[in-house]
Amino acid sequence: MSNKDLLDNIKKLRELTGVGFKDCKLALDECKSDIEKSIEYLRKKGIAKASKKMSRTASEGLALVKEVEGNISIIEINSETDFVAKNQDFVNFCKELSEINFKVKAEIDKLNETKMSNGIIVKDNLVNLIAKIGEKITIRRAEFYDNSKGTNFCYVHSALEKGVGKIIAIVKLEGIIKEKNHNIGSKVAMHIAASNPLSIDKEGMDKQVVEKELEIIKAEIVNSGKPTEMADKISKGKISKFLNDNSLLNQIWIMDPKKKVSDILKENSSNIPLKILKYTRYKVGEGI
Repeated sequence: MSNKDLLDNIKKLRELTGVGFKDCKLALDECKSDIEKSIEYLRKKGIAKASKKMSRTASEGLALVKEVEGNISIIEINSETDFVAKNQDFVNFCKELSEINFKVKAEIDKLNETKMSNGIIVKDNLVNLIAKIGEKITIRRAEFYDNSKGTNFCYVHSALEKGVGKIIAIVKLEGIIKEKNHNIGSKVAMHIAASNPLSIDKEGMDKQVVEKELEIIKAEIVNSGKPTEMADKISKGKISKFLNDNSLLNQIWIMDPKKKVSDILKENSSNIPLKILKYTRYKVGEGI
């Protein structure tokens, strides 16, 4: 490595950790110039706590989707502020990551080690971008839907440009016949984007989520002054409503409040009944 490259890496490491020149150089020597490993090395030595940039919350950013021949990939990249999410360097980085994400089928480890158009691997470009922009940036999550065993559809809510937005939904349907019911797929994806279901059906709801909701419901009823035995009866009705409101098949169809999603699937079924095999919904920053 040239002296210039070494000095550049020391500068980046100092910006990310706030540690002095000498300790940064030592860390880079020990970690063979790997910035991320050097940060970890310094933290383990107690020289650097989590740097301000790396410990701050990144809950803004972009979600991106790419579709080719029925295969769909999705990825979320986070920044700290919406201002950076609109920065052209950040947007260009995200768009190239989306292309790579599709190629590596959303395998994050492979993505991080893949070279970008400038000849530098993703994880090093990420460090460079953090140093340049001055905010924490993270690759949060990614998924890939192949075109086997069903038909994939996606919807980008209020797209900033093609395949780029803040809320994106993907759904895989069984029973799609192109000439008859192909249009329903994108509408189901739109419904998912708008209604944020927690599961396909009531039986598939995460038990911990249901138990937590039931605990909250019972506590609210008891705190309102009602006796415990009454709380048990009331909570059954409330938890039933919670399950219906948050399971996709039982949700009210966004385009017709008189129907449920399950009704729409039945109406649009042909020889093979329409069935939702799986879905994904990304809302940038949700859950962070």
